Amino acid sequence: MNWPSHGSNPQHLFKALGLPEPSELLDFSANINPMGPPERLKADWHSFFNELPVYPDPFAAELTARLAQKEGIAGEYVLAGNGASELISLAARLLAGKKVMIVQPAFSEYEQACRVNDCDISYFQLEEGGWELDTAKLCEAGGKADALFLCNPANPTGRYYGRAEIVSLLEGCPETLVIVDEAFYDFLPDYESLVPLLSEYKNLMLLRSMTKMFSIPGLRLGYVLAEPELIRGMARFQYHWSINSAAQQAGLICLDEDLYIEETQIYMEKERSRLFNFYKAKGLLVSESKTNFYLLRDPELGDQEKLFFFLLEKGVVPRHTYNFPGLSGRWLRFAVKGKEDNQKLMEAIDEWKGQKD
Repeated sequence: MNWPSHGSNPQHLFKALGLPEPSELLDFSANINPMGPPERLKADWHSFFNELPVYPDPFAAELTARLAQKEGIAGEYVLAGNGASELISLAARLLAGKKVMIVQPAFSEYEQACRVNDCDISYFQLEEGGWELDTAKLCEAGGKADALFLCNPANPTGRYYGRAEIVSLLEGCPETLVIVDEAFYDFLPDYESLVPLLSEYKNLMLLRSMTKMFSIPGLRLGYVLAEPELIRGMARFQYHWSINSAAQQAGLICLDEDLYIEETQIYMEKERSRLFNFYKAKGLLVSESKTNFYLLRDPELGDQEKLFFFLLEKGVVPRHTYNFPGLSGRWLRFAVKGKEDNQKLMEAIDEWKGQKD
């Protein structure tokens, strides 16, 4: 089967599977804030037009300064980029030819970027179901690696690992660069910031996305936080003008949207609880997610392909897990979307369970 390697862009999924595309689709495969972009971003959008005749700042200086101010660190610890994907690629370029360990299951772009740069890749597989992070075993396995990638909250499980676990990892693998992808950190009301650790642990790098929380994936915006030598190393490989003017202006606006983030967190917690209660009542298994997506499986199936195709026929698009090592199609990933969309998903699941009973 020619499975696409990403969520989103469902038209490519239907084409790859040789299926007719329904007239109406509900895309649960992309983990984007269902609240849509902040209202101020919409209101100020027309002003971005004035920036189009001028080249964007190649250093994104104003945005970098604001990011540093918000995080309480010096600007030399910050590098803005064209989404987290560019920053993953820059980190992999920095690691070219080196040994890299990836904590699995994980976002597929870590491996893709590392393979392009001829890295020697190994895996540390978390145990399915709980996906607990045993830092002692991880350091024992990855202690000789030059770097390791850990997504936190983890994509695709949604599992969150607290600050104490990350500190244990940093101290247990002092010679290994620990790259923590925090693309979804701001969906967690109880997130424990790792930023204060940057000055103490030179082997820590934080990757962040602004496109997920602020629902602006079409703009592409993210940033990395790390000790200055690492930042300079990544910046050497970055293309000029990689962050367009609109993205830079949007980023400045989003940095003031604390209330929007708080409202999103409240909504996510409430809606995720509603979904999970429904699934458990239907006898389905769900991952212990703390963010805006989760894994789901029908325990009566091994491979979830039948459920996957059933939902596609209903115009509901989950994310398959065939290219997540350790999952291999045994789970489906869903985003938490708006209430009406989530209700339609639950109705489709109810129909699925009804035809089996």
